[in-house]
Amino acid sequence: MLKVKNITKVYSHNPVVSNISFELHPGEIVGYLGPNGAGKSTTVKMIVGLLEPTSGKIFYKGKDINDNIIKYKQSIGYVPEESAIYSHLSGFEYIQLVGRLRGMDDITIEKKAEPLLEILNVYNNMHFYISSYSKGMKQKILIISALLHNPEILILDEPLSGLDVSSILILKKLLKKLAEAGKIILFSSHILEVIEGICDRVIIIHRGKILANDSVENLRLLSKKPSLEKVFNSLVLKEDTDKEAEKLFDIIVKNESET
Repeated sequence: MLKVKNITKVYSHNPVVSNISFELHPGEIVGYLGPNGAGKSTTVKMIVGLLEPTSGKIFYKGKDINDNIIKYKQSIGYVPEESAIYSHLSGFEYIQLVGRLRGMDDITIEKKAEPLLEILNVYNNMHFYISSYSKGMKQKILIISALLHNPEILILDEPLSGLDVSSILILKKLLKKLAEAGKIILFSSHILEVIEGICDRVIIIHRGKILANDSVENLRLLSKKPSLEKVFNSLVLKEDTDKEAEKLFDIIVKNESET
């Protein structure tokens, strides 16, 4: 079990994440849902050990992750929101680099990487510089790199960004199988349909605070809303979205037709 306990992150006296707590269990895909700027990526970076919490702690298997942060990081597969990737390397060289950092030998890296590259339709470009890749191709390289060492924990921050439909469907089904195999999976996104379609449980965060933490079904029942979108709107969005959309329509279309 991965346990986040009362973590807070403050920048320039401004709390980006405020005293949040939750648990992630093996065999479960947990959606981390919130609008842009809600604190999702900051939370994720603290969980993977890239940021130190201002206060609070993170535990894995009952131990503070800082007791042996290197060993903890070795158990994680992480796909960041932004594809910060060495563009002067080829796709295969980047995967090879990550694999070596994980302690994998070159024969094992090649044996696992090549079929993954082929399935995700990047095989023919594996020896091209990453600087020539599309956003979706870069994302596939990051996903392969995160999965290569068979991690116990998978942390995904907007992992479907830029992917083609086929790759999205493959990844969704893969995540289900990985959960069934006992992996801990956190899927951070602002896209409601993705969270609703793939996650067993959803945590909703807004302005650095957790507003809800339950299964999609229970959130619907408790809030008496027919969909996760309606639940999210009732918790996060204070304005009437229909009215706001109408205002935008008037500005873009209606007012122009009247001139």
